[in-house]
Amino acid sequence: MKVEFEVVQPDEGSSFRLIHQKVQAEYYTWEYHYHPEYEIVCVPTGDGTRHVGNHFCNYENGDLVFIGPNLPHSGFGLNAHTLHEEVVVQIKQDVLTNSLLSIPEMATISAMLDKARCGMAFTGQTKEIVTKKLLQLSKLAPFERFIEVAGILHLMAGSEEYELLNPEIMLPAALSKNNVRLQNIFTYVEQHFNEEIDIQKVAALANLSLPSFCTYFKKVMKITFTDFLNHYRIQRSCILLQQDKTIAETCFECGFNNVTYFNKVFKKFLNTTPSEFKKTKSEGLKYA
Repeated sequence: MKVEFEVVQPDEGSSFRLIHQKVQAEYYTWEYHYHPEYEIVCVPTGDGTRHVGNHFCNYENGDLVFIGPNLPHSGFGLNAHTLHEEVVVQIKQDVLTNSLLSIPEMATISAMLDKARCGMAFTGQTKEIVTKKLLQLSKLAPFERFIEVAGILHLMAGSEEYELLNPEIMLPAALSKNNVRLQNIFTYVEQHFNEEIDIQKVAALANLSLPSFCTYFKKVMKITFTDFLNHYRIQRSCILLQQDKTIAETCFECGFNNVTYFNKVFKKFLNTTPSEFKKTKSEGLKYA
């Protein structure tokens, strides 16, 4: 899970970067990356996989996410089908601080920017309205585009139709100070989550003793390594359960060696059981 730093340059004659692309799913490339800009990501239609910070899940019928500075994420075309369409707006922090937030009418945006550091996934009418506006951005002249983006941010800031994706895991600060060490840990978890993980090996990857590693990880990530690993496994299990895997198959393929324990951990993180989750998905409902 190597995390690449992305250099973002605003479009010519604009204070931000706008990307509107349509790519056949089989040719879509994605990397887990981060950058100091705020980013709006909109997938107008279709299904795929969302990976923001430590949040990893499938989305359905399009997606709308607001991502704060330095929060690692991948492109949303993973596991998409046929044509993947994506609208991305990347805005430098000083544009918001020196332009929009200096205007009293934009005060509500300030609180949203703090939440964006966790990643925000919007739903409902907010998602529908903002998606339509974002799809029209490329047709506007630079000034009108700037005004429209300000309006979109104001609309999102006033909405309650959102989910915080990483409410307890502060990855941005952690990555900026501990980039290489955490990359090694994340990569190991990604490659071995379906096996029995020896925490001694993980501590060795970080060049720390076991007690020092446990203290370090909890301090940096605001969560124990065991909870981090279980959280990652449960998010991967959600994808398997939606692919018609049985609960037992999912349990063992995600590194759990006991179905009872898997059910307990699943309930802890998602406040529902695997069987209830499968039932909800089979009925075609969106589960938060």
